[in-house]
Amino acid sequence: MESKKHAWVGLDHVQLAAPPGAEEAARRFFGDLLGMTEVPKPEKLLVRGGVWFQCGAQFIHIGIESGFVPAKKAHPAFVVQNIVALMEHLQKNDVPIRIDEEIPQLIRFFAEDPFGNRLEFMEAK
Repeated sequence: MESKKHAWVGLDHVQLAAPPGAEEAARRFFGDLLGMTEVPKPEKLLVRGGVWFQCGAQFIHIGIESGFVPAKKAHPAFVVQNIVALMEHLQKNDVPIRIDEEIPQLIRFFAEDPFGNRLEFMEAK
C-alpha cells in the first residue's frame, strides 16, 4: 500500500522574538509605522505575552522571550508594493535603512525592528 505524500500549502506565520514588555513598542512599529493590522491572539496564548499582526495572507508573531537576543542574520523578507514610499516613510520616522543591490531583479533594503531584529523589504523591478 502506497502512502500519500504531503503537500506544501504555504507559510502561515513567522515569529520574531522580543524582550519582555515589548508589546507596545511592537504595536507602534508593526502596527502604527508599518501599517499592519493587529490580530487577536487565542485566549489561551495571551498569558505568554506578545502580539500578532496580519501581513498580506501571512502573519507576524512577536513573541516574548526572556534572555532575548536580536536576530542579526535570520530574518523575514516582506514583499511590498511601492517600496520607495516605504523607504521614505521609514527614514522620515528615524528608522535607518540599508539599501541592497545584490539581486538585480529586486529593489530591496534592510532595517531593524525596535528590538534589533533584522528585517528585509523587497519589490520586483
